[in-house]
Amino acid sequence: MTDQAVAEHPATPSAARPAAPRGPRKPHRPRRSFSWRAPLLFLGPFVVLFAAMNIAPIVYAFVSSLFTVKRSGLGLTAPTQEFDPFANYVHAFGDPDFVASLGRVALFGVVQVPVMLGLALALALLIDSKSARGKGFFRLSSFLPYAIPGVSAALVWSFMYSTTSSPINHLLEPLGIQLPFFDDGTVLWSVANIVTWSWTGYNMIIIYAALQSIPAEVLEAAKLDGASAFRTAWSVKIPMVRSAIVLTAVFSIIGSAQLYNEPTVLQPISGGSVSSTFTPIMSAQAAVGAGNYPYAAAQSVILAVLVGVISFVFFRLTSKGDKA
Repeated sequence: MTDQAVAEHPATPSAARPAAPRGPRKPHRPRRSFSWRAPLLFLGPFVVLFAAMNIAPIVYAFVSSLFTVKRSGLGLTAPTQEFDPFANYVHAFGDPDFVASLGRVALFGVVQVPVMLGLALALALLIDSKSARGKGFFRLSSFLPYAIPGVSAALVWSFMYSTTSSPINHLLEPLGIQLPFFDDGTVLWSVANIVTWSWTGYNMIIIYAALQSIPAEVLEAAKLDGASAFRTAWSVKIPMVRSAIVLTAVFSIIGSAQLYNEPTVLQPISGGSVSSTFTPIMSAQAAVGAGNYPYAAAQSVILAVLVGVISFVFFRLTSKGDKA
């Protein structure tokens, strides 16, 4: 090729080659910046109410527990409060009545909670069985005691326990049996009977609802494997409602620590076996009645911390069982 031909047809560099056709361009959409306004509008009312009804009382109780009430020797001047962060807590752990109330509630929970949950689980399994008849009636009758207010239930049982009007002792009188409902060794279990009667149906409903969520295929497979009704309940149903049992156990532990209505109603007819410091909350209420609010706050903080620790340990132990 001559120089003239090269000049007329120069080599086209690769960068100058026409690009491949592209598809239609998508319209450019500007990025929207995230706004916290909408989430705050929805969460704001809840946060305000939660802080006002839960966090604020806890903080106020804790701060109040750091002060002590000082009174003059003659009592002619108004009491004053002085900052002493450990005095009320030392006083509480050195108070034999308050320590005894903690031990009493701990014994109550160790015995009453397993008995109540065992009855609730047994009732739920019986109502859930295929051979059960009248399930609606038994569900309602088991849940009915929970629908009665706690104070009303305690008043009814106080009539049942009364030494003068107890129909139970009247029926047993021909046999020469007199049940000592208000003796020092039995009054705690008289209270436990009222709590068990009131709350077994509530826990039963929770466990029964969990039983309804078990897949029918699982129960059918157990039946095809030749498992009996008892074996199916023990090896299939109970493990599958374990989370519901744990939930009811935690609720019951917290409820045991809050024991107040039943012993307070029974106190006037107990003959002194139910004292004003029978439970930790009753002890704190007695401190409030005496005008010692910081000491009552310290007792409340101690009870709250103990319940929180016990609940945390219980959750840890049950979670280890789930991982295993």
